Amino acid sequence: MPYETAVFDWRAGERRVEAAPPAERAELERVVEAIVAELRRRIGITFTVDELAGLYDRGTDWCLEVAQRVAPEAPYAWEASVVADAAFNRYVRTATDYAGGRRLAD
Repeated sequence: MPYETAVFDWRAGERRVEAAPPAERAELERVVEAIVAELRRRIGITFTVDELAGLYDRGTDWCLEVAQRVAPEAPYAWEASVVADAAFNRYVRTATDYAGGRRLAD
C-alpha cells in the first residue's frame, strides 16, 4: 500500500482517538503508545514513510495482541482501525523523509 493511501487511514485513526469519550481516551492512548513502542522495535528509528507503509501493508494483526496485553479489560481499545492507525500516524512523524504532514521530495 503506498504511503499516500495509508496516511488517510492513519489520520482517521488519530481523529477517532481524539474524539473518544474521556472515559475511554486514556486507555486508547496507553494502547497507541504501546503500539508505537512496538513499531520502534519492529522497524527501528531510521526508516522512510514507504518502509512504514510497507509494514502496515503486511498487516496489523500483531497490534491486537499488543492491545489485548495492554488493555485486557477494554475491548473498545482493540480496534486496529483506531489504535493501530493512530500509532502509525504518530510514528510516521519520525520518518527520515517526512516533514509537516507530507513526504519530502526525493
